[in-house]
Amino acid sequence: MEIRLRGQKNISEEIAEEFEKLIRFGALREGEKLPSCRALALQLGINPNTAERAFMELERRGLVKTIPKKGVFVCAAGADLVHREAKRQLVAIKDAGLTRGELIALIDEIYREES
Repeated sequence: MEIRLRGQKNISEEIAEEFEKLIRFGALREGEKLPSCRALALQLGINPNTAERAFMELERRGLVKTIPKKGVFVCAAGADLVHREAKRQLVAIKDAGLTRGELIALIDEIYREES
């Protein structure tokens, strides 16, 4: 898992947004442990307090749960976002006029590209 900072926003906001994307799109699943604040700070070359602020923001958004002395974990509400986001996108695709067959063909194409 790689977090990329672009320097366009507050660093803790960027980190929170990157983790939210990973949770939303299923790269991080329910129960998965995030790196510690120190480990993330070392990886990104930032202050551990900045990493902690990002995790606090993720918790405020309901995406993670902090368990004292254990770590920060993706929670069920965060994992559920993946399904809600996928459904929202599929409804938009349907409303745009893509047929079921065209959508399935596109999904097959995308999954073949990953193999």
